[in-house]
Amino acid sequence: MNGLCLGDMQNSISYITRKQFPAMNLKIPAKRIFGDNFDPEFIQQRRAGLNEFIQNLLQRQELCSHPDVQAFLKLDCSRRHSDPSEDEDERVDHKNGSPSQNVNLGPSGNPHAKPSDFEYLKLIGKGSFGKVVLTRGKHDGRYYAVKVLQKKIILNKKEQKHIMAERNVLLKNVKHPFLVHLHYSFQTSDKLFFVLDFINGGELFFHLQRERYFAEQRARFYAAEIACALGYLHSIQIIYRDLKPENILLDSEGHIVLTDFGLCKEGISNSDKTLTFCGTPEYLAPEVIKKQPYDNTVDWWCLGSVLYEMLHGLPPFYNRDIATMYENILHKPLVTRPDISLTASGILEELLEKDPKQRLGSNNDFEDIKHHPFFTSLNWTELVEKKIPPPYDPHVDGPDDISNFDTEFTNAMVPDSVCISSDYSIVNASVEEADDAFIGFSYAPPSDDWSY
Repeated sequence: MNGLCLGDMQNSISYITRKQFPAMNLKIPAKRIFGDNFDPEFIQQRRAGLNEFIQNLLQRQELCSHPDVQAFLKLDCSRRHSDPSEDEDERVDHKNGSPSQNVNLGPSGNPHAKPSDFEYLKLIGKGSFGKVVLTRGKHDGRYYAVKVLQKKIILNKKEQKHIMAERNVLLKNVKHPFLVHLHYSFQTSDKLFFVLDFINGGELFFHLQRERYFAEQRARFYAAEIACALGYLHSIQIIYRDLKPENILLDSEGHIVLTDFGLCKEGISNSDKTLTFCGTPEYLAPEVIKKQPYDNTVDWWCLGSVLYEMLHGLPPFYNRDIATMYENILHKPLVTRPDISLTASGILEELLEKDPKQRLGSNNDFEDIKHHPFFTSLNWTELVEKKIPPPYDPHVDGPDDISNFDTEFTNAMVPDSVCISSDYSIVNASVEEADDAFIGFSYAPPSDDWSY
């Protein structure tokens, strides 16, 4: 869940330091650092850059007294890659040997499922609210990606609406070929569990890091499958809002699977608009940055941003300084590589149209995308039925292959806290508040889908 809490604050701080204290020449690095070498060191560089920036802030009394700076220094937001030393769910009260903040939300609403139903094999992801673990079901021997979220952190950050939105969207995905499938969800006194398909072809971000950019045919294939997924979400009145390479997975054959629905907005038809300021800085549409009402055309802007990145190696208006990047998104003309096709540059210009009323998709949504000349060579029916061979094979050796996942995660131990739940005392929330926050979370599909 990386909504714009950190990015928005960084934008504000950057403007303060540039406009009010220009002599200090302080800049915050943007969320990604690219170079000729795409190894995990860019993550460490990002952390080091932020740490240096914060140290510079602390040395300047006139800045520290500014309310926005004080808020920034206290901010605790999600990050693309979490520092294991800062995981809230692993901090313990050394006196009692138990987590320092706990919430007792009562028994699970699904009596069939419990944490001990799984073998917890490998850590494959982490975020501000918990972990994603490769597991094997003890009853069926199948492999699952289990997303384990800490209720105490969700409640303390007032993020329960986003978690329930993710659960609701997962329920509506049914069996769509390009959206991750929820098998079931359940809860314990202190955790929420999403039991999801294990998609092990790797993040699109992982493959872009390794290859820098993709050939046009490959980028077209991925963009088409992503567009199908977005079109389906729009058809059930959902705006995705957080399309980026980290949220786009490849399955074992090389097809797209969209995941992470925490920023989705439900109940938005083609004629409806919303105002929530959220997303990831590199992919924000101009109308979101300007805090204007927006509709599902923000997803087509994001599709243009991801397609551009697949063809160029960077998001379209990228700059290390977030404030400059926002200015670029709002005002800078789009520049494309001279060696891409006219139809490719054409669809990029139409998807990355700064006026949402003129943007591709503003008239007939997904139908506008399907009929663009860039996709003329595609048979959309065959695409949805997965009859078109993917242009890239992720070389997955088996259902438990984790070679396409970042070793930052897979080399780490699965913490005991993931699979052990206990009844604890409440901090910052009463039992009634906690129960109300997650009413209806637990979900079990029809009995023919799974059994114990």
